[in-house]
Amino acid sequence: MPQPRSALALDVGRKRIGLAGCDPLGLTVTPLRALARGSFEADIEYLNSLAQQRRVLALVVGLPLDVTGQPTAQSLHCQRYGERLARRLQLPLAWVNEHASTWAAGERHGLHGDRSGVLDSAAAALLLEQWLQDGPDPVLPATIEQSKTADAAAF
Repeated sequence: MPQPRSALALDVGRKRIGLAGCDPLGLTVTPLRALARGSFEADIEYLNSLAQQRRVLALVVGLPLDVTGQPTAQSLHCQRYGERLARRLQLPLAWVNEHASTWAAGERHGLHGDRSGVLDSAAAALLLEQWLQDGPDPVLPATIEQSKTADAAAF
């Protein structure tokens, strides 16, 4: 279980980013208004403002791995986006396997087929709940790059 802190969870999609936040004690998870994707710079401007307003100390990004836990094209996109965002916001980052989170959020809230962003943010809330329960601890982007290099050298 990670140390409680104010965190922002992102369910990164090609058109929208579902968002959810938690309080500094990790007791209350709140879905936030989804962000309609624009340029990366426009996304950064909005997310930086939101992070400052909520006093965010960590980012949690969902990785849509396949049923066997392997990366997908979308998970690689999410990984690049999350790392780039964490570097720009200078915040530590944690990954959560979001396989079927959108489906689970749709089931829980009766939101299947929603295109307004409510479903995306409900999925981000599930990611944040999962992270608060299971971790892992977030790490700074430089540490992410170092661990990738170490992993590559091990093979």
